[in-house]
Amino acid sequence: MDAEKPPRRSGLERTRTNDPERTKAELIEVAMAEFAANGLTGARVDAIAERTRTSKRMIYYYFGSKEGLYLAVLEKAYGEVRALEAELDLAGLDPESALRALIDRTFENDDAHGDFIRLVAIENIHRAEHIVDVPAIRQINERVTGMLGAILERGRAAGLFRADLDPIDVHLMISAFCFFRVSNQHTFGAIFDVDLSEPTRRARHKGMIADAVLGALRIR
Repeated sequence: MDAEKPPRRSGLERTRTNDPERTKAELIEVAMAEFAANGLTGARVDAIAERTRTSKRMIYYYFGSKEGLYLAVLEKAYGEVRALEAELDLAGLDPESALRALIDRTFENDDAHGDFIRLVAIENIHRAEHIVDVPAIRQINERVTGMLGAILERGRAAGLFRADLDPIDVHLMISAFCFFRVSNQHTFGAIFDVDLSEPTRRARHKGMIADAVLGALRIR
């Protein structure tokens, strides 16, 4: 009796196998929206396959499992946001202006990357049990604390900032302000009948966040 032959790949699948990086990038992009909308548990690999006109087999070939694809999505999400921060040229700015520029970029990044915000919230629901399996994410996030550390050091040297400041603590403070506006915009808006995306209110919030962080950092 002849051995069972594996199913033949379609022409599209053969083409994608020949361009794996492009295929993986497309799958991650579509999967990011699926995971952000439905969470790890609710996301469907079938839906991702359908939207990318590929097969579940192709997805498992590249990522091993649904969880493997989710990890790739997390790494991509963090990498994109941190890359935008890395584009900043802060060395020529005075410490306070540099910090305001970094806060501005964080505010805009969070506001423009709703999927990133939702993915972080989802991973917190899972108590970060998946993100610890991606060492690259820790390395990616060391960029922003390194930038903050350099700004704080220059601020201390200029007699502007307190000496007891930790870059991670300052990053937490900035993230808390900027993240909350996006993660809680719907409930906050419904409860208080406000639109957090309204331009005047949005600009006011950005200024308030920068003033609050600098107020906490300055020597009194």
